[in-house]
Amino acid sequence: MNNTEPTENSDLGLVLSGGGARAAYQVGVLSAIAERMPNLSIPIHSGVSAGAINTITLAAFPGSFGAATRALRRAWSRLTVDCVYRVRMGGWFRAGFRWLGQRVLSRAPGPTVLRGVLDLDPLRAFMQRRLDFDRIDERITAGKLRAVTLSATCYGSGQTVTFVQCAEDVPMWERSQRVSIRTKLTMDHLIATASIPIMFPAVRIGKGFYGDGSVRQAAPLAPAIHAGASRLLAIGMRPVWDAVAPPTGTTYYPSAAQVMGMLFHAIFLDSLDSDAERLERLNAILRVIPAGTPPAGGLRPIKLLLLRPSLDLGALARPHWRRLPRIMRSLVQGIGGQREGASDFVSYLLFDPAYTGPLMELGYDDANDQWDKIEEFLGDGG
Repeated sequence: MNNTEPTENSDLGLVLSGGGARAAYQVGVLSAIAERMPNLSIPIHSGVSAGAINTITLAAFPGSFGAATRALRRAWSRLTVDCVYRVRMGGWFRAGFRWLGQRVLSRAPGPTVLRGVLDLDPLRAFMQRRLDFDRIDERITAGKLRAVTLSATCYGSGQTVTFVQCAEDVPMWERSQRVSIRTKLTMDHLIATASIPIMFPAVRIGKGFYGDGSVRQAAPLAPAIHAGASRLLAIGMRPVWDAVAPPTGTTYYPSAAQVMGMLFHAIFLDSLDSDAERLERLNAILRVIPAGTPPAGGLRPIKLLLLRPSLDLGALARPHWRRLPRIMRSLVQGIGGQREGASDFVSYLLFDPAYTGPLMELGYDDANDQWDKIEEFLGDGG
């Protein structure tokens, strides 16, 4: 099928989760869909962390879905570590010398402020050359978009704050440990949602400081649902078989990189899987409610298509870890990132076409392999 006519999906939401360089996989999936449905309409976009880069690129692009996806793929083909982050060793040294000086002089040590070992200034510059945030408002006014959401973690309150640029009739929401704010999205919102704590500096927005939105986001599907989506297309980055794989042991003590890789999985992968399970259970409950009985709390069934990779994205990174910049290679090697089992950590940082290129191809192939299911889902509201 090569659908050249616009496909109306007024209730469709696209959810793109975080995962560092792994987000290149999302681009491959979207490329396969765009190739067959170049005029697909997606009125609700929701992104977090690295997935927010893809979200904003699609939402702010003035052309068709097909053209936007091609632009996104071109951007990722040029995306290298130097375009995303740089090492800030000076910040660590200054914090250490300040603490040591206070100890030597027997002064009461003040709080040690560590503004991240890396910074995202290169990503900010890279995206500024490619994005015009004003186009989001233009597309909302034209009726091509209903809502765009980016989520970040507020260091002051510990809440997940979802920043929403949307049509006037989209309601805001507040739930336990998560709240929405209607606003005009800016580059600061994009950088904040991708700023992993400790690794990257916090970003000031208004009176608060914010970091990566995946850290405490327990319900990554919720922003799109609150914005009005009844059908969700979500792209995960954990292979479906990984969730049910039997535990495996190792003969050596886990390296720091292996532990950090596991923590990154908990931050970026686990919440989407858990939220998808909750949604399916809720849908099952709603299906047995007698006809004519309104569900409590305004609940409604939500159709979900969660696409997952057919291969382990972490394992694909292991042959390429030496492509990291020299200082990053030294850091990674120092914490055991070159050892077997530690490639998951490396995969989040490996912004290099030697790795992200195959990820895009894998996403493209996986989407084509599942096309019948995707076509049925996307055509359900046409």
